[in-house]
Amino acid sequence: MSSKATLSIVIADDDADDRMLVEDAFMESRLANPRVYVEDGEELLAYLRGEGKFAGQPRRLPGLILLDLNMPRMDGRTVLKHIKDDPELRRIPVIVLTTSKAEEDILRTYDLGVSS
Repeated sequence: MSSKATLSIVIADDDADDRMLVEDAFMESRLANPRVYVEDGEELLAYLRGEGKFAGQPRRLPGLILLDLNMPRMDGRTVLKHIKDDPELRRIPVIVLTTSKAEEDILRTYDLGVSS
């Protein structure tokens, strides 16, 4: 099996219903990639850096991050900036999932380096 088939996906979203919808879509699509769910930007950065509750676990960077913009503690915009400013993390594709229709939100995330 190639390493591309085992790329993991990290989903950062504080809403349990949204996480369930994402998981249902993955299951329906029969997506076999390992998935990790985190609830805010601080937890996402801890996971990516192998810190906090993720310290001591084998560290593998994900092949994709699905990122909610509006989360507690550290929102998606702030964590996106941290990811794209980090030479080790910046190449991870990030897709923003949001209900925001604000043009400013859309343009700012592209300016910060979001993939889609």
